Amino acid sequence: METFSAASSKRTQHNAVLAGFLGWTLDAFDFFILTFILVDVAKDFHKSIPDIALTLTATLAMRPVGALIFGLMADRYGRKRPMMINIIFYSIIEVFSGLAPNYTLFMILRLLYGIGMGGEWGVGASLVMESAPMKRRGFLSGVLQEGYAVGFLLAAAAYYFIFPHFGWRVMFFIGGLPALLTLFIRSKIKETEAWKRNRSSDWKAYFTSVTKHWKLFLYLVILMSAMNLISHGTQDLYPTFLQKQQHYGAHETAIVTMISMLGAILGGLLFGSLSDKWGRKRMMAVAMVLGIALIPLWLHEGSMAIIAAGAFGMQFMVQGAWGIIPAHINELSPGALRGFFPGFAYQLGVLIASGIAYIEAVLAQHVSYATSMELLAGAVLILGVIIVIAGPEARGVHFIDPENKTHDKGEEASLKV
Repeated sequence: METFSAASSKRTQHNAVLAGFLGWTLDAFDFFILTFILVDVAKDFHKSIPDIALTLTATLAMRPVGALIFGLMADRYGRKRPMMINIIFYSIIEVFSGLAPNYTLFMILRLLYGIGMGGEWGVGASLVMESAPMKRRGFLSGVLQEGYAVGFLLAAAAYYFIFPHFGWRVMFFIGGLPALLTLFIRSKIKETEAWKRNRSSDWKAYFTSVTKHWKLFLYLVILMSAMNLISHGTQDLYPTFLQKQQHYGAHETAIVTMISMLGAILGGLLFGSLSDKWGRKRMMAVAMVLGIALIPLWLHEGSMAIIAAGAFGMQFMVQGAWGIIPAHINELSPGALRGFFPGFAYQLGVLIASGIAYIEAVLAQHVSYATSMELLAGAVLILGVIIVIAGPEARGVHFIDPENKTHDKGEEASLKV
């Protein structure tokens, strides 16, 4: 009986990690499709590249709305149902984006897509981290977060194989496929014990708890602002840099991007795993410092092999730091607020950082894409190191410890760091 129970528990953990990973992978795939086809969408809608880049900003700016809606749902009704609704919603909006007849409607659809994208991460991260064994949170945090890189990789593959033959609209139609994931979630996923133990049926008490932890929440917003400036500042305009400044075609752009995302996946897994032993803050800071050192290689205007090596290295470090984030901010968050707290802080950070691609695109018109990205990426990486080092950490905190309240004690101790 014990063996069967242990096997069932492990299977439940694996299913939760898989669902969270796939949800974030397919969400990222849908977002990054547009980064490859900015030039072509701009041409068809008779708009400038900054105009289309502004739709990326619009998506990012709406993500806090999704995090608020779906995060509250996740803390009140569980992780499973809100996650299913979220995935169906963003899949439908993605298909409609491919049918948009003009720029105005396209912009509206990208705003709506941002709501879906904003809701997925917080719910998925709480599901995975509450299901993960404490000693492997860092590694599984890397697995979850690098769903983002795998989504980028799949978008690059679609750009390589599909776009040259079928055009940009079909790319969005493929983005409707994630809806099928809800069948797996419905049949294989169970609500976490941590949610069952910590859920609150009293909205007044719930929001009192939110206001009680406002200092922690403010720090998480600042941290996630820096992290999103780093990721979007090094990723969103990079395909455009390759196309406009390096004069790469669709195939070369896709190949370099896929190589960079392989680096991202490996970096997230390695640094996430190392953070289980050496600490969340330390390994995030190390990854960022190494990212700063790689900027000259990352934007080098030499052979394709050198450019690919720089892209690989930069995303290895950027996503190395990011791979630790799901574990780090879920460990810092109060148990009763874990569906809402990390996700909403994350997406407010996205909102604050949402103009980075637009700023880079505008600045590039006066200098170059390489110079624009070099200046902004260097600045935000330095900022990120400072914010991470100055903040708290709660590695190893227990999510379920009703007798000793280990989570609350760990959290309070972490705020004194």
